[in-house]
Amino acid sequence: MARCLALVALLLLGLAVAASAADAPFVVAHKKVSLSRPKPGVERVAVSLDLYNQGFATAYDVSINDDSWPTEVFELVTGEKSKTLERLDPGATASHTYVLETKTQGRFQGSPAIITYRVPTKTALQEAYSTPIFPLDILAERPPEKKFEWAKRLVAKYGSLVSVVSFVGLFIYLVATPSKSSSKASKKRR
Repeated sequence: MARCLALVALLLLGLAVAASAADAPFVVAHKKVSLSRPKPGVERVAVSLDLYNQGFATAYDVSINDDSWPTEVFELVTGEKSKTLERLDPGATASHTYVLETKTQGRFQGSPAIITYRVPTKTALQEAYSTPIFPLDILAERPPEKKFEWAKRLVAKYGSLVSVVSFVGLFIYLVATPSKSSSKASKKRR
């Protein structure tokens, strides 16, 4: 009997935890980076952080902090590395963008951004991390863009087929078209 009561109590506790977790916000953050070169020797890094509240409750005092970019290498051009939102409702999205510039060549591996938010039912701040970014090759030598690459692929893929169809078409044209010399000879015989 005591074992049965303990099992029921454990089951009720599990249901209570699951119900409270279902009513909590669940913040998902995606970090994207794109590189561009406005002039030789300078690389611009555009950073975009997209937040999604996939939970069933509102997240309050949402704070985005992305301090993974060393200030001695990257200079802030536009925007801020951190942002605070008053709230993020269930199903809502928010974006934060900023641009950095660097003149230092090398490989850089950034860490995920940290997102903190408050849940009304809990006293401690909740923490979420953005997706990490792939290593960036800053000011790396890139091969020049190949023009007409699509034409080369088409010729490689369909070149032999085009040749065969052309020869067959030329052969049919030559066989179906009467020659001019044979028409002159037939006029002379008359």
